Amino acid sequence: MVAAATSPVAAAPDPQAQAAAVKPDAVKRHLQALQEIAEANGGTRASGTPGYAASRDYVIGQLKKAGYEPTVQEFQFPFFSENSTAVFEQLAPDAVTYAPTPPDGSSVGDFVTMEYSGAGDATGVVQPVDVVIPPGAEPNSSTSGCEASDFAGFTAGAVALIQRGTCPFYDKAVNAQAAGASAVIIFNEGQEGRTDVFGGTLGAPDVSIPVISTSHAIGADLASPAGTTVRIKTDTTSETKTTWNVIAETKKGSAANVVMSGSHLDSVPAGPGINDNGSGSAALLELALKSNKLPLKNKLRFAWWGAEESGLLGAEHYVGALSADDAARIKLYLNYDMIGSPNHVYFIYDGDDSDATGAPAGPEGSAQIEKVFEKYFDLLRLPHKGTDFDGRSDYGPFIAAGIPSGGLFTGAEGIKTAEEAALFGGTAGQAYDPCYHAACDTVDNINYTALKVNLGAMAFTAYTFAALGKLPGSGARKSARSFAAPEDHHRPAR
Repeated sequence: MVAAATSPVAAAPDPQAQAAAVKPDAVKRHLQALQEIAEANGGTRASGTPGYAASRDYVIGQLKKAGYEPTVQEFQFPFFSENSTAVFEQLAPDAVTYAPTPPDGSSVGDFVTMEYSGAGDATGVVQPVDVVIPPGAEPNSSTSGCEASDFAGFTAGAVALIQRGTCPFYDKAVNAQAAGASAVIIFNEGQEGRTDVFGGTLGAPDVSIPVISTSHAIGADLASPAGTTVRIKTDTTSETKTTWNVIAETKKGSAANVVMSGSHLDSVPAGPGINDNGSGSAALLELALKSNKLPLKNKLRFAWWGAEESGLLGAEHYVGALSADDAARIKLYLNYDMIGSPNHVYFIYDGDDSDATGAPAGPEGSAQIEKVFEKYFDLLRLPHKGTDFDGRSDYGPFIAAGIPSGGLFTGAEGIKTAEEAALFGGTAGQAYDPCYHAACDTVDNINYTALKVNLGAMAFTAYTFAALGKLPGSGARKSARSFAAPEDHHRPAR
């Protein structure tokens, strides 16, 4: 992306002053508090667990000390837990025992139990479903299992072998179950960056049979010869639980012109989630604590979302509950999800689709948001790069509602390229966050330089729009863009 040289703001705030308004050391203290909460609650802060409830209470307590009157928005969501380690083994033609990925994510094995997998103990012949080996040149070229017609001639009781790509994992698993499969194996598609074992969510507890995911190599091996027989055993629980969003807004500023920022507060069950997404949540909390007494023209609203890791459910619930008038008052939404990745890139969401790849531009006004973020990095002479609105974080429901959106991201399980390493430092060929969705996502997993830079960018952008006379979302909104969930619905687990 070519960085913009100008800002839509006539007299932009001094970026050094805005960065100084929020203290990185205070953010570290919030992260340490979240770490301690996880340690006291089984190593996790996932929605539906005591660790999340304690995280909620910590945020609320800090906000009240700063004079806020936070709103706690309660909602129900489908909870999932893996109660014991799964079993996956080949019985014929060879005897092979595959290494499991434990429920606590302490290691990565040969396969992962998918979120919302059913429980069961299934033995059956592997039956490939419209798989393409070797895969096409581009990711998501496979449509394996996406249509009920893919299962024409499927043998009831067989284990469906399905290739990752194109449609949600949910569609693949539900179609397999409807065809009589006793279990489902979803293997990685096979392109660069899509070969290893991975995890993900089915999005809802609608599948009663075991569903696991594995690497491309294992999937390709199981695809032939005919008659390959496997056993899959999963021990899972899926049920409806209660969780919460926390919302707070500044006392000052026009209620008709709301600048909203959000971060998801929940972790995955496997770990404390200090980068994902303690980093965004802690930085947002400190920004809020320093904002309540400022003389703002426009109101700042802050949100900490629950159940993001179950499919953006907190943000979806919030946006879905807004009246038309309330939605119209939110002029823009800023999202902060993973802003301290250890092998980071400074990603800014590509509001205008100037990168001309992947997802289209955000709603009208998103380009203006992107330019303000770019301005901050340009003033610090720091590189930055566009990243798609691919539906994997909480901006998704806001974009679907036609609300201009933007935000920052430092990378998840994606692999840093040589070009990115030359530009941003770090190590090419390794994940942006090697502890993504794992037990090692602790305070030791944070790159505090990246966190400090992004904290300054958050303050600069929030205060720029807080002072702006006409906000990006102030015009007549076009009809909401259809925002289809990607195959993973949210970030895949590994």
